[in-house]
Amino acid sequence: MAGPQRDYYEVLGVPHDADKQTIKNAFRKLAMIYHPDRNKSPEAEAKFKQIAEAYAILTDPQKRKEYDAHGFAGVEGFSAEDLFSGIDLSDIFGDAGFGGMGNGIFGDLFGHSGKHLHPARGRDLRVQLTLPLEKINQGSEEMVHFQRPVQCPTCKGCGAAPGTAPRTCEACGGSGRQILTRQQKQAKGNVQVQQITTCPVCQGRGEFIDHPCTSCRGSGRTQKDDKLKVTIPAGAEEGMALRIPGHGLPSDEPGGEAGDLYVTVRTAADPQFVRRGPDLWHNVQLSIPDAVLGTTLRVDTLDGKVDVKIPPGTQVDEVLRLKGKGLVKFGGYGRGDLNLRLGLRIPDNISEEERHLYEQLRKLNS
Repeated sequence: MAGPQRDYYEVLGVPHDADKQTIKNAFRKLAMIYHPDRNKSPEAEAKFKQIAEAYAILTDPQKRKEYDAHGFAGVEGFSAEDLFSGIDLSDIFGDAGFGGMGNGIFGDLFGHSGKHLHPARGRDLRVQLTLPLEKINQGSEEMVHFQRPVQCPTCKGCGAAPGTAPRTCEACGGSGRQILTRQQKQAKGNVQVQQITTCPVCQGRGEFIDHPCTSCRGSGRTQKDDKLKVTIPAGAEEGMALRIPGHGLPSDEPGGEAGDLYVTVRTAADPQFVRRGPDLWHNVQLSIPDAVLGTTLRVDTLDGKVDVKIPPGTQVDEVLRLKGKGLVKFGGYGRGDLNLRLGLRIPDNISEEERHLYEQLRKLNS
C-alpha cells in the first residue's frame, strides 16, 4: 500500500460514519489538489497515493468493514490491483475537463491495470542505429532490423491449441493468488490477519493449458524478425531517440496497445573527425618550419578539401576555427564549425644536412 499508515478517515478528512457520497466528494476535492498532473511539488505524488488508498478502502464495503473492525491489520497484504480495480475515475471526475485525470493515473503510479482501467501498454523497445558522419550531416533513410515478440497468430495469444481453451485453476478461481485468513490474539482482542500469496497450484498463472499451441509452445507469443524504414533527419543529435508508435512489445493484457519502438542514433567513429554536438574537431600535425614560418595546408572537410592558411609562429595546441564547416544543425539552423587543433611533428630520423641546419639554428638562439 502507498504512503504512511495514517487513519484513512483522517486522510480524507471525513467522519467515521461518512456515507459513500461524502467520501467520494472528499476524495475528488483532494485529488484536484494533489494530482501529479496538476501539482508538481515533490510530495504531491505520495499524497495522491495516500488519498487514493484511503478512498479505495473506504468505498469498498467489505474492505471498510474489515478496516473498521481490525484497523490496518484487517486490510494488509492487498495489491494495487486488489485496491483499485473497482475504481472508475471517469465516474468521479466525469467530463469536467480535468485533463489527464483519467483511469490511467493508477496504472502510472501503482503499475497495474484493473477491469475498469485501460489495459496496460506493452513495454517500449529500443534499438541503436550507428551512422557515419556523412549520413548524419545529410540525413538519410535507413532500414532498421530488430526482433520483437508478437501475439501468436495460431492461438491468438491464449497459448492453447486451436479448438481448445485454457482451464481455470480451481484452487484460486483464476486469480493466481490465494488469501489465507487467520485469527491473531492481541491485548485488545482477536485480530483477523489476511495473507495474500501466489497460488502454489498454478504458480500465479490462474489457469492451466492442457493442450499447448504447437506454434508458440503455450506462451502465446512468437518472435518476429521485423524491419522498418526510418527517416534520419539531417544533423540528428548524438543519442537522439526517434519514436515509432506501436512497434514495441505487445501488451500482456487483452486489448492493450503495443509499446513504441525507439531508434537511438549514434555517430560512428571517424578516422579524421571527432564530433562534439554540431562541431567537428580534427588534429593537424605541422612540421617545425611550417609552424615557425607559416604555410597553407590542404585540409579535408565534409564538403571536400579546402585551403587553410597557417599563420607564422603557430603554437602547439592552438585551435583554428573554420566557421560553418561542421555538421548541419538539427532543425536546419545553420552549421557547426570545424576546429583544427594544431600539433607539432618532431622528426625522429634526420639527415646530416638537416642536423647541421638545426645545429646552426641552435647556435643562433643561444
